[in-house]
Amino acid sequence: MPRILLIEDDTDINNAVCEYLTRQGCRCRQAFSGTEGLLYWRQEGADLLVVDLMLPGLNGQALLAEVRRTAAVPVIVLSARTAVQDRVELLRLGADDYLTKPFSLEELWLRIGVQLRHAGAARPAGEDTAPTIRYKDWEIDPEKRSLVAAGQPVELTLHEFEIVALLASRPQKVFTRQEIFEQVWNQTYFVEDKTINVHISNIRAKLRPTGTDGYIRTVWGIGFKCEG
Repeated sequence: MPRILLIEDDTDINNAVCEYLTRQGCRCRQAFSGTEGLLYWRQEGADLLVVDLMLPGLNGQALLAEVRRTAAVPVIVLSARTAVQDRVELLRLGADDYLTKPFSLEELWLRIGVQLRHAGAARPAGEDTAPTIRYKDWEIDPEKRSLVAAGQPVELTLHEFEIVALLASRPQKVFTRQEIFEQVWNQTYFVEDKTINVHISNIRAKLRPTGTDGYIRTVWGIGFKCEG
């Protein structure tokens, strides 16, 4: 039973979403402010967070930053902002997905399902575990969603981890931005190129202290690859 932490200050939306998710078989913890949501997260954890951007107390961006300091749990942001730059900024901050208001409960549930599958929270019992990916000084564990680079653990968001695992699984293959987006997000490519660029830039920044940031190479005009 997936554990969902729902942080939304609009009581009607919060109750409607929680009731729907409960009917889908989820265990839903409700919070009505960013401060309350962070408290529940630290005390109980969750398999996935649904976070409104405009929250009283601790706002959505600050809450996301706090969560990302310690965990790569999937986070879906709810926002009334529709500009592409706003969406890119949310992804840069570590959101795994976003949904603009107003939204349908069915679409939210589909997006939750995608994120849970990526995170492994909905893995069927008895399913074979994925093998560890070893590439140069990287050791990538798909089950734990962990990356150790040159002996140092590297904290990545869910999508950052998926990008690293994808590139390292097929060294020398050049992945286009569309291929990366559709394989990692499991959605039809619709965002501007800079969305993928932002994620790659964040990954390199996190890898820089390990001296392995140069493993990911930009192939200008095409996409990205890991050097063989």
